[in-house]
Amino acid sequence: MTTVDGGELLARALLDAGVRDVFALHGGHLDSFWMACRRHDLQLIDTRHEASAGHAADGYARTTGRLGVAVVTSGPGFANGFAALPNAMSDGVPMLMIASSPPLRELETNEMQGGLDQVAVAAPVTKWAHRVVTTDRIPDLVALAIRKALAGRPGPVFLEIPIDILVTPVEEDDLPDTGRATISDRPAPSGNALQAALELLQTAQRPAIIVGGGALWSQCGEELSEFADRASIPVFANNRAIGVLPAKHRCNAWAIDNLSLMAMTGQPTPDVVLPLGARMGLLTGGRAASMVPASAAVIQVDLDAAEIGRLRPVDVPIAADCRETLQAFTSADVSWPDRDEWLAQCTAAHALADQLFGATPAVQDDGLHPYHASREALLGAGEDAVIVLDGGEAPLWAAMNLPAVAPHRVLNLGYMGFLGIGQGFAVGAQIAQPNRRVLQITGDGAYGFHIQELDTMVRHGLPVVTVVLNNACWGMSIHGQDAVYGEGNDVITRLADTDYHEIARAFGGYGERVTDLADVRPAVERAFASGLPACINVVVAASVVHPMTTAMLGDLDAPDEIVVPYYENIPKRG
Repeated sequence: MTTVDGGELLARALLDAGVRDVFALHGGHLDSFWMACRRHDLQLIDTRHEASAGHAADGYARTTGRLGVAVVTSGPGFANGFAALPNAMSDGVPMLMIASSPPLRELETNEMQGGLDQVAVAAPVTKWAHRVVTTDRIPDLVALAIRKALAGRPGPVFLEIPIDILVTPVEEDDLPDTGRATISDRPAPSGNALQAALELLQTAQRPAIIVGGGALWSQCGEELSEFADRASIPVFANNRAIGVLPAKHRCNAWAIDNLSLMAMTGQPTPDVVLPLGARMGLLTGGRAASMVPASAAVIQVDLDAAEIGRLRPVDVPIAADCRETLQAFTSADVSWPDRDEWLAQCTAAHALADQLFGATPAVQDDGLHPYHASREALLGAGEDAVIVLDGGEAPLWAAMNLPAVAPHRVLNLGYMGFLGIGQGFAVGAQIAQPNRRVLQITGDGAYGFHIQELDTMVRHGLPVVTVVLNNACWGMSIHGQDAVYGEGNDVITRLADTDYHEIARAFGGYGERVTDLADVRPAVERAFASGLPACINVVVAASVVHPMTTAMLGDLDAPDEIVVPYYENIPKRG
C-alpha cells in the first residue's frame, strides 16, 4: 500500500484544477507542500511580504482570467496576507488563499502562532472559508473551494490546513473520488426577460451599454462586438472592464467617465442603459446619477441577482451570464434602427480629456504635468504591454491616456481604492505574461508600501518597469485638505523627494531620475531594454489637481451641507 501526506495531496489537487503558479512566502508549517511543489514542478513565486503574495495572486487572476493562488504560513503570515482578501472580494476576483495553522491536537495550549481563528477572520471577506481537519479531505475540499471561487460572481476563498494535517500520511487507495474543480456551464436569460430587454433596446433613441467586471470574467468580447455593431449601441467601460470591446470598434465609447463629460458639456444623455456585469455604485457614479441618468430606463444583467436593483429600480432584470445574454440578443431576429448620430456623439467623447488637458503646459513651476508625463510613459511601453495602475491621482492621470488594449491588460484600483497593490499586481502579471512588457505607473506614496518587492522581481527575473510619478506628497489627500480647509492647512500628507530609482539599483535593478518631459519615453524604453526590474523616477508637479479629486469633494460652497471627502455631503440638521 502506498501512502501520501497532505502536502502531496494539496499539490496534486491544485495541479488537477489547472494551477501551475503559486505565490507564497516561506513558513515551516508548509514544508511538506513546498517539497511536493518541487516534485510536481508547481512554480513557487516567493515574495518579501505575504500581502504582496496575495496581491500577486489577485493580479495573476486579473491578467489571465483564471484562478490565482496564494499560500502563506500560520498566524502572522495569514495576518499579513489577509490584506489581499477584501480587495479581491470587493472587485470579484477568483482567488484561493491557503494558510496553515498549529496542530489541531495543540489547540488552546498557548501554542506558537495560535489563538487566532483564521477561518472566522477570513469569512467576512471571502465567498467561503473552511478548515480541513482530516488529511483525506484535502482533495475534495480544495476542489470545492475552487468551485466556490469561480461560481456565480467570482471572488476569493480561504482554506486553512493545519500542519499536522499536512504531514500526516494516508493510504492512497483509501482516498475517495473527487468532483471536478471547474464547471463551464453558465446560466442564460429567461425568454420573458430577453423579449422585454430587446423591445426596450429596439425602441430606445439613445441606448448605452456599460460593461463592468462581470463582462470581463464572462469572456464575452466577441459577443459584445457583434451585438453592439448590429444594434449600433455605444459601449462604455468602467475601470474593471477596460479592453473588453476592441479599441478600434466603431461602438467603443471608452471610459464610463465620458458619460459624465457629455452631461457636463450639455450633450444628450442615454434614455436606456444596459449595465452588463457592472454593479451600481462607485464605478457607475453612485447615487448622483452623473453617469446613469435618473430618467433612463435600465436593463441590468448580472450573475448575482442581489445586485439587480441596487440604488435604483430596474426596468428589466436579467440574472444571467453576460456572454450567454449577448449570444441570445444576437440570435434574436430584430430589425435595429439607425443610430449613427448618437453613436458619433458618444464615441467622440473620448477626445474630451485631451481637449481639456492636451494644451496645458507640460512643465509646471514645481515639475512635469502628470497628464503629459503618464502619456509619455505609456508610449514608451507600447500598445501590447500589460498596464498596472496604483496610487491616488497617478492612475487617474494615466487612465486618461490608456492606449488600445485587450481584455485583462489593465490592472487598476477598484472599489477598495487599495493603494499599494501595484507591486504585487505587477509580479502576478509578469508571471502570467512572461513574454509581454509589464508597465506599472504609480504614485510615490503607493510605491512605498511594498517597494521591497523589487527584490522579488530581481530574484525571479521579472523585468517589470515602474514609473513613479513623484510629487513628494499624498496627492489626492493634500489636494482634498487644501480645498476643504484652505491651502497650507494640510496634515501628514507630505513626503520626501526620495530617490526611488536608487533603491531599484540597490536591489540589482535599473533606475533613472527624470525631470524633462522629452526624457520620459526614452527612459522607459531604456528600462525595458535593460531586461531588469526598473524604476523611472519622474518628478511631477504637486500643484496640479486631478478633476476627479475635485468632483469627489462635492459642492464645497453648499451652505446646508457638511463636506465629506470621497462620499456624498451630509445635510446639516437644525
